[in-house]
Amino acid sequence: MKILEEIANVLDIEADALRSVRENLTDAFEKAVEVIAGCSGQVCVTGIGKSGIIGVKIAATLRSTGTPAVFLHASEAMHGDVGMVGPQDVVLAIGKSGESQELNALLRILKRNGNVIISITSSSRSAMTELSDVVLCLPIPREACPLNLAPTASTTAALAVGDAIAVTLMKLKNISVDQFAMHHPGGQIGRRLTLTVEDIMRKGDENPVIFVAAPVRDMLVQITAFRVGAISVTNESGHLLGLVTDYDIRKVLESGRNILELSIAEVMNKNPLTVSDQDKAFEVLELLRSQKKPIAVVPVIASDRRAIGMVHLHDLISAGL
Repeated sequence: MKILEEIANVLDIEADALRSVRENLTDAFEKAVEVIAGCSGQVCVTGIGKSGIIGVKIAATLRSTGTPAVFLHASEAMHGDVGMVGPQDVVLAIGKSGESQELNALLRILKRNGNVIISITSSSRSAMTELSDVVLCLPIPREACPLNLAPTASTTAALAVGDAIAVTLMKLKNISVDQFAMHHPGGQIGRRLTLTVEDIMRKGDENPVIFVAAPVRDMLVQITAFRVGAISVTNESGHLLGLVTDYDIRKVLESGRNILELSIAEVMNKNPLTVSDQDKAFEVLELLRSQKKPIAVVPVIASDRRAIGMVHLHDLISAGL
């Protein structure tokens, strides 16, 4: 057996499964989204075995994209956990064959309780479909398993449909970036969505600034002391007039001029790139990386152009963005 060929074969089979689902979409998928969108409770995703594992992920995706959801294990539900399902909740059941005894026993109870049941299955005729109000049938040509038994392509299809439902609901609800961030305060996603320049910038005594009328010698000393490789140039009121970087100093030295005989105004860049303290830190990182000429440092200004901070590329990277 050639391993790479077998891996490619499995991927082809699973891709075929997704294409089959895509080509066989029915009004039932639209109905499922409408039912969940109109639900005043939560979505209780349930399943058992591999389908249950897929259900855990679908429930997590629904929650993270703005739709309240929990996962209810079909077996545990029969020993008390069914109490988490309220009368206003919608049930999303996942089962390939639709003949799982544990799952169908739970669905009979939930049906008697009046819950709307949406099923995701590869079988259009089963005990589960008879118990369901909306049936999402996923026609799978075959499993990737060589015995055509282990849930592989079918679970991939179920997972993809769960993602499609979650994302469609997200768009229907017009979930904003700020709303999404509320559900993702941790990790890199959280940092990218919530950290602002103010959280990262060098400010106060760590903010490298110098008065425009100061001697160039003092400016050179200050740049060295702050170890940022740049310094903001301000007027008496603290408003930004320009920026001097190591690059600007090298340009003067390469020209052969005596830098100590020049004024700061003659050395500085009068139109530097600037950012606001309320800008998202990740967006600033992307901004610096997108410049044709590499930029490692950028002044932070307030709405009245006061130089209130400085951000270095290393500060943004160190923040884990």
